[in-house]
Amino acid sequence: MFVSHHTLPYTYYRQTSPEEKHPKKSPTFFHLSPHYRSTCLSRLQSFFSLIYHSNMPYTQTVTTTTTMGQAGLTLTAPLLSPPSPDQPHLIVTVHDDDDDDGGGDGNGSFRNPFAFLGSGGFKVPVSTTADPFKNQTLKIGGVYEWLKIGVCFPIAIVRLVIFGVSLLIGFVATKLALLGWKERQNPMPKWRCRIMWITRVCTRCILFAFGYHWIRRIGKPAPRATAPIVVSNHVSFIEPIFYFYELFPTIVASESHDSLPFVGTIIRAMQVIYVNRFSPSSRRQAVTEIKRKASCDRFPRVLLFPEGTTTNGRYLISFELGAFIPGYPIQPVIVRYPHVHFDQSWGHISLPRLMFRMFTQFHNFMEVEYLPVVSPLDNKKESAFHFAQRTSHAMAAALNVVQTSHSFGDLMLLMKAADSKSKQVRPSAYMVEMASVKSVLNISSTEAVDLLDRFLSMNPDPSGHVTYHDFLRVLRLKACTFSEEIFAFIDVDKNRAITFKQFLFGSAHVLKQRLFRQACALAFSECVSEDNIYILEQQFGDTIRPAIPDLTENETRELFNLFDTDLDGRISKDDFFTCLRRNPLLIALFSPCLLNKDFSEDGSRLVEEIV
Repeated sequence: MFVSHHTLPYTYYRQTSPEEKHPKKSPTFFHLSPHYRSTCLSRLQSFFSLIYHSNMPYTQTVTTTTTMGQAGLTLTAPLLSPPSPDQPHLIVTVHDDDDDDGGGDGNGSFRNPFAFLGSGGFKVPVSTTADPFKNQTLKIGGVYEWLKIGVCFPIAIVRLVIFGVSLLIGFVATKLALLGWKERQNPMPKWRCRIMWITRVCTRCILFAFGYHWIRRIGKPAPRATAPIVVSNHVSFIEPIFYFYELFPTIVASESHDSLPFVGTIIRAMQVIYVNRFSPSSRRQAVTEIKRKASCDRFPRVLLFPEGTTTNGRYLISFELGAFIPGYPIQPVIVRYPHVHFDQSWGHISLPRLMFRMFTQFHNFMEVEYLPVVSPLDNKKESAFHFAQRTSHAMAAALNVVQTSHSFGDLMLLMKAADSKSKQVRPSAYMVEMASVKSVLNISSTEAVDLLDRFLSMNPDPSGHVTYHDFLRVLRLKACTFSEEIFAFIDVDKNRAITFKQFLFGSAHVLKQRLFRQACALAFSECVSEDNIYILEQQFGDTIRPAIPDLTENETRELFNLFDTDLDGRISKDDFFTCLRRNPLLIALFSPCLLNKDFSEDGSRLVEEIV
């Protein structure tokens, strides 16, 4: 830390001593008398006047110098006179960012209630205003759009018939192609692929019915031997239909697609690779299948949408790594939907509404551009993450869009906020760029959604802030110094109100502490008696009363019921751990008993006691 001593008009810097880390308030410019403020401003005016005239032609500079000489000033003379001894000082303290722990103790009035876990506080990154899932024409606006819908409504009925007939014919042809085929782990025989051409033609008719009468293509698909894997940005449900017709690839899709009527049967013929995004074992199996099918020339190309969900096309969100782990050359393909009145992106908009808008357009524009193949670096072993970064940079540059760290997890948060009972003015405010949050906090999207559910139960205001008393109401805490310490730990901006991002980072910070699980186990063992495996209300109250000494019987019961998740009148070990996983901030209730047990920072003594 450095302190700038500005003795008007001079400034110098010196390093502060430890006791000066939080200095008393110093006089600012506006604390000075009017005389000194006027002197300072006039000298600054002379200084900038000199700079201005020094950039003029030579003749003008000479004139200016003469004028300055008449005023008793020269270029070599100091602009500001030395200060007098009785002149006031302006002391500006510059704090290093690293000195602020960012965890509820920045104002110096509250201690860190989670220091016993080894927590030194946390920092919350600045939130972005980008919303990659927002459909820009969610509402029908303008006389032109309403007239167009009225004119195209009869056409939409014809298009709907074409869509239904094409889907039915394609479904029948696909059933015929799959009839009696049992060895589906092997490449599809050629005669079955020829039957599938009927379905491919039907998909082109479906695109025509949706208003894509012609599709502009830029570049050409690379040979399969050159790039066995294709990746594309994902804006609408139109891209899979187009790629089915254009490339007939093996697609990687969510397991939920298999149960879709008609569609599930058709994508089965593509020898789809199913994946459950929430199952690590399923993701590993999917990568194995991608590698197996990409390495065999008898299989078609493997197509992936690495964003994992649809966006509005104005941003490119973070990539999943499944396409890049096998290490094969990849051809990126980008899709654009130029429009003026109708945004065709499948963002936060219902499918029937989007289809209706497509049917009631004169024509929908679509551009597909095949980019150069991106190959893994030969001169060094490249990680899948770096390979994905290079590919996403190439796609973002071609699309001329911004890359963000949003992911499917942000869409889950968006939908959770939009579907909540509370009136949320802007649900997009609850997105946190989950890709970066996962890398920093090692927290899953499901855990983040659970924390959002807790946050929404605190009744946030339209700006997305929760007050101190609503925070205490959900956690069943009473207003006291201990509760203020927990709230101040989350309220890193010291606004007496917290945002979801602060709540998420603070809760995840505590939850992911190395000693958190051991602390939960030791806290449970402190609550139960030697001859019991359950915590009773009396034992629970005796354990947490050192943290909140003046708890009443009703307040103790409220907290006890929060931990008793199955409401059987006693707290089992599963109840205890489940509650603390949902409300990790409540581990601070047991800090006094853990500290009394010599809870060491490195956890060695704690592990010995648990064992």
